[in-house]
Amino acid sequence: QVQLVESGGGSVETGGSLRLSCAASGYPIRNWCMAWFRQAPGKEREGVALIHGDYSTTYATSVKGRFTISKDNAKNTLYLQMDSLKPEDTGSYYCASWGYGNTWWAGCQFEHWGQGILVTVSS
Repeated sequence: QVQLVESGGGSVETGGSLRLSCAASGYPIRNWCMAWFRQAPGKEREGVALIHGDYSTTYATSVKGRFTISKDNAKNTLYLQMDSLKPEDTGSYYCASWGYGNTWWAGCQFEHWGQGILVTVSS
């Protein structure tokens, strides 16, 4: 059974930084695409950053240059370093892993999801 557990969210002021972690179990992240999505209040969920098995990455235009996605295959953990945070980055952030689900983004299909973690950026 695949389980994804996010941690590291919280509240920061504009310009601050946070690092999200996603610990995976029952699923070797080394071979498959993993991603971070977010959902702001009243908005649809959107892709934020993606990393493939070969470590190539894709970023949403709104976060490019400010966010960095990475992974540690030995720890089976995905990360999202978020710098220069803005109020519009506020939302629930979800870790997702490849599978035959209903969500596609940046050429990857996603089936498994974490429970989400809240990030709040105040102005």
